[in-house]
Amino acid sequence: MMKSVKIVLVALVSVLMMSSTGKEGISFSNLTLKEAKVLSKKTGKLIFIDCYTDWCGPCKRMAATSFLDEAVGKVFNDKFINLKVEMEKNPIGVELAKRYRVRAYPTLLVIDSEGTLIKQVVGMQ
Repeated sequence: MMKSVKIVLVALVSVLMMSSTGKEGISFSNLTLKEAKVLSKKTGKLIFIDCYTDWCGPCKRMAATSFLDEAVGKVFNDKFINLKVEMEKNPIGVELAKRYRVRAYPTLLVIDSEGTLIKQVVGMQ
């Protein structure tokens, strides 16, 4: 499981350097973290969280490129429950920042259905 998480994150990081021309990418759910954990337990998928802020330039670039890439979307949509959380204005973001020690943006988290941190990638790679 850990190996496949690493492979998926390496694939995402690799795509970060390329512009996306695909129209379909990662489909981010409008679920609460609690709902995502329930769905994770039910489906066996891990939870991918894009921790961003409105003022973060690299966050905006990832949203406009990597996250729109069709190949990245296929992998992430198949393997993860995808959440996008604004970390300063959203109360859940503030809670996540404390729990997972998020101190820079973007930060990408992979957690399991219990909320255990599996992987954390900081910054645009």
